[in-house]
Amino acid sequence: MKNFMLAVLVVFAVASMANAQDVLGAHNGYGRGCVMCHAPHSGAYGNGLAAYTSSDPQNGMYALWGQNLTPLFGYSTSFGGDGNKALYPVTLPGSGTITSAQDANTIILFCLNCHDGVTSVVTMMKGYTVETLPIVGGTAPTLLAKAAPTKGWAYANDHPVGGSAYVSCGGPSYWDCSGGGNTNTPITMNGSNSSQFLTNYPGSFWNLGGNPLASFNNGAVVNAVTCTTCHDQHSMTAFVAGNGKTLPTMFFVRGNYNPLTGGNSAAQFCRNCHGAESNEMLGVYGVTTT
Repeated sequence: MKNFMLAVLVVFAVASMANAQDVLGAHNGYGRGCVMCHAPHSGAYGNGLAAYTSSDPQNGMYALWGQNLTPLFGYSTSFGGDGNKALYPVTLPGSGTITSAQDANTIILFCLNCHDGVTSVVTMMKGYTVETLPIVGGTAPTLLAKAAPTKGWAYANDHPVGGSAYVSCGGPSYWDCSGGGNTNTPITMNGSNSSQFLTNYPGSFWNLGGNPLASFNNGAVVNAVTCTTCHDQHSMTAFVAGNGKTLPTMFFVRGNYNPLTGGNSAAQFCRNCHGAESNEMLGVYGVTTT
């Protein structure tokens, strides 16, 4: 009997290990791992892309980037917007002009290198999320602008990013906070409503010191949004809050984001920037993040 129970435990342990998922999740690239994006040696040449290295004088210099960036160099587009009105324009760095892997426009360049569905469509991705959409089921596209609107530009139906995608304070319809906007003044949660939000939501990036949000155009620090403001490209299912607590997440969202619980974590995450719509701003303090 003891031998039987031991065998059952071994089988259970092996099954658990088989079901465990690396935190890279979909960014494990069907077993390619980190080299899906990076190359430890020789840049793109080291990832088998020798044909493109001569047209990129900075090949592999920043973040050991190991993919072909040339189709996106200098590419101009806009995110979000209304019809043909370019509300959030973005111009990606040109060939040879990158100065930092942390520059917010360079981050957009790197992300679109795999996720662009117009200019730089890649073959190593399936084009849809590994995770299913919560509650409604199905999958979401991972190649952006593949379903572009008939009016406007390719990314008119994608969340704004770029040096004009500001997060601001002030006014009767915003947080009771100060700072933000097209300045390098950090956003300060100095009112009772916003302070309560930080207490109710430990996974908020405001609790993690990421403030001001991003550095665009090689050094212009503003309170604006880039891709990694909302997403952590290195962890699909886990997020470590400022208090050291590991929280569940989905879709590489940088925070507690788990709609499958039936709670409000998805809404709370969006309220990081859209604070005017938060429970706390409307004086409802007792609804904590679940």
